[in-house]
Amino acid sequence: MRETRPRTAIEIFDALEPVDPKEMIGLWTGRSVPSGHPFDGVLENLGWFGKRFTVDLRADALLFHAGGQRLIPIYPGWIPLRVALRFHRLGRTRAAGNLFSYLVGRLRAKGPVASLRPLPFRGVSSAAMIYDAQPITDHFRRLDHDRLMGAMTITEDERIYFFELERVDEAQDPSAT
Repeated sequence: MRETRPRTAIEIFDALEPVDPKEMIGLWTGRSVPSGHPFDGVLENLGWFGKRFTVDLRADALLFHAGGQRLIPIYPGWIPLRVALRFHRLGRTRAAGNLFSYLVGRLRAKGPVASLRPLPFRGVSSAAMIYDAQPITDHFRRLDHDRLMGAMTITEDERIYFFELERVDEAQDPSAT
């Protein structure tokens, strides 16, 4: 009998269809897809909500909960990326979550912080979000009409952080309250 193994996150991602950037306009909630990346679970611990894509194909790349339902877009340029990767275990602690909730207002972005455009990745051209102030690109593929899988890559780091986004009905936008 042939042994079967669960598909890895990259195998699932590679099997998905591309998505056009214009189809992503709107608000999306996110969650990590466990894959062994140092950031697995870190964003959720810090209160990550998801992403927002605008009609001019710009993005609030990192939306976090602040003060209940209010959403705050974070400026990624303030995040010491290499330090965060090295000390990722701290990002999953209660102390880190508490500290970040205190700092979130001070890290607020003054506008969109990334651009959305088609970009080839692993042999397929699909929507990608390129950060303005970090060497990060999020590549997207379609799970279904309202869900996407993302693969975050960091220049000079071969590891890929996987996440899922789900479209939020604009009538239920938590930042509208």
